[in-house]
Parts: sequence; structure tokens; C-alpha cells
Amino acid sequence: MNIIPPNGYNAALYLRLSRDEDAKQESNSITNQRQILTDYANQQGFRIAGEYVDDGVSGTSFDRPGFQQMLGDITEKKINMVIVKDLSRLGREYIGTGQYIEQIFPRMGVRFIAIGDRYDSLLDDEPSADMMPMYNFFNEFHAKQTSRKTRATKKSLAKAGKFQGSKPPFGYRH
Repeated sequence: MNIIPPNGYNAALYLRLSRDEDAKQESNSITNQRQILTDYANQQGFRIAGEYVDDGVSGTSFDRPGFQQMLGDITEKKINMVIVKDLSRLGREYIGTGQYIEQIFPRMGVRFIAIGDRYDSLLDDEPSADMMPMYNFFNEFHAKQTSRKTRATKKSLAKAGKFQGSKPPFGYRH
């Protein structure tokens, strides 16, 4: 179990969304996540030491630029708390997400909070701690189901001879 550091917490706000709504601007989901995390950190009196964003990056891998930058800052002791909107924002890979929450973060002295899932590693005796592995399992399941459905739709469109890109070449109809 983590204990409260003498100088308090330096919180990392981690935001992630798997696909861009518009590549030219930040997605609405990222903007909303930022507001939720900032409000929470301020209400709890946590110092926001950094914001790490992976907009348009899948949660099925931990090889994400923002996530890796956050890990670097944790290693350099700039960060000792990670706050996410919910567990699926940290990751949608069951085993890896569990390892970060239950092994890696605690070993690095990092408190982890998932606001929407009411998970706080400091309060590991809460019922939400018992449910955390199930949430992670279903988050991975959701990612796999979405991938299967997308592949099936693309296969069906290809079979029907339909164009699948964003803009058909000149002379073709969408």
C-alpha cells in the first residue's frame, strides 16, 4: 500500500482516446477528460505536475508516446501519482494493465486513481479494488469485439465492391 509522501503528491493526468475525431484538432473526449481530471485533482488538493496525452492511440499496447513519457517522468521521480478518467484510459490489455496497477506503479511508489471506476490504490481494501481485474478483463474484451466487428464490416464492404477509404479517387462515387 502507498503512503502519503511528506511533500504531497505530484500528479500526472493521463488522457487517451483510441481514434481521432478530426486529425487537425484535439478530440472532444480528450478535452472532456482533461476537465474531469483537472477538476478532481484540484478538489483533492493534488499538485498537477504533468499532463500526458495519447490522442488517437489504441490502449491495446503500452508503446504509446504520452504513456512512455509519463513513465520516464515517474522514473525521474517527477511524478508519484497517476490519475485517469477510468481504467480503460490506462489500457485495454488485461494483463499489462493489471501489472502496471498492481506491481509496477506500487514498486515505483506511484499512487494510481481511476476516477470513474472509483479505484484508488491507496484504498486497496475498498470493493472497487476487488472489481478492478474484472473491469480490465472487460476493457480488453471490448477492444477485441470492436476489432472483430470492424474487420467484419470491412470484409463485407470489400465483398460488395464498395469503396472503403475516406475520399474515392476522381471519377468514382462514394
